[in-house]
Amino acid sequence: MAVSFTVATEFDAPVDDVFQLSLDVDFHKNSFSFSGEEIVDGVSEGGMVLGDSVTWRAKHFGFWWELTSIISAYNPPSFFVDEQTKGPFGSFRHEHHFSPLGELPNQRTSLIDVVDFEAPFGFIGTIAERVFLRWYMRRLIITRNQALVASFI
Repeated sequence: MAVSFTVATEFDAPVDDVFQLSLDVDFHKNSFSFSGEEIVDGVSEGGMVLGDSVTWRAKHFGFWWELTSIISAYNPPSFFVDEQTKGPFGSFRHEHHFSPLGELPNQRTSLIDVVDFEAPFGFIGTIAERVFLRWYMRRLIITRNQALVASFI
């Protein structure tokens, strides 16, 4: 059974700026520095676009993990999807929905993250999803979005 959750975040920045920074692998790496996140393959700097992939290596739960994701949908500046193509999850899909709030020059942005994932390992994975993995993954998205918000202050 898959896990699904959403996170809503607002930014004091124009939608184009938030969209572009959300696709920047350098920003992503810096915002997850606590996990030793590094790029081991694929796009190694700057922004990603449709069809781009990157392989991340990071430490979570005391173990090193590698996850390869691809930008599988891309409609600037309102929407993109990154999906795992190889990695620890049975499946992982992260939708990013951006909406402008107001007009320039004082435009704000709403970002709705929709995350769907499934842990591997059958019944044991299902228990992990319910006991801690949903909370942990949601916390990672919130932490990343807090770093995004801070970059526009």
